[in-house]
Amino acid sequence: MIKLFLSAGIILLVLQGCAEKKPYHYPNYDIIKPKPVCTPNRKNIQALLDSCLGKPYVWAEEGPNAFDCSGLTYNIYNKMGVDIPRTASEQAKVGKRIAFKDLQYGDLIFFGSTNKRSRRISHVGIYLGNGWFAEASSKKRRVTLTNFREEPKYMRRIKVCRRYLSLDERKRYMNCDAPLKKMEETSLRYTTPWTPDKGLPRRAVPRHG
Repeated sequence: MIKLFLSAGIILLVLQGCAEKKPYHYPNYDIIKPKPVCTPNRKNIQALLDSCLGKPYVWAEEGPNAFDCSGLTYNIYNKMGVDIPRTASEQAKVGKRIAFKDLQYGDLIFFGSTNKRSRRISHVGIYLGNGWFAEASSKKRRVTLTNFREEPKYMRRIKVCRRYLSLDERKRYMNCDAPLKKMEETSLRYTTPWTPDKGLPRRAVPRHG
């Protein structure tokens, strides 16, 4: 009986150790997958985005208190139960490819350098209509709204546009153009995200990022 209690105690300690929450360290590359909280539609995209506007830009964060560019899109779509990848380069492989002129509210726009030959994706934003898009901006250090007319350089940086929801919102476009990179996801139970008491990092993008 004593041996049985000892074995149970050892197992309990092991399980507690496995579930120990990691403290925050910048940059935190653990991917905290949000739980779905609503159905996928454009009205909910607006509500989720409104709750994020003004929050700080912090590299590698996907919420709930701070975001990088792809962390913002990852958070919003996954909260609607649309399982998109974590990084901008992987998000750009999934969904229906559309022309810039056909953009609708909630579509994603992927950016790179102004070099037309380069296909590298380095940024993503959520299209809102009339030339506006939402982004977690490393330059402005927050989630904000940007207009192509006011910042025309963004037009020269567009690489691809993607749609995940059909216009009537009854169909999801989750086809993939290329193999996706496998990235492990976790939850708030196991890792600690950035919180305002930690202060903003001195550099928006870490040197090794």
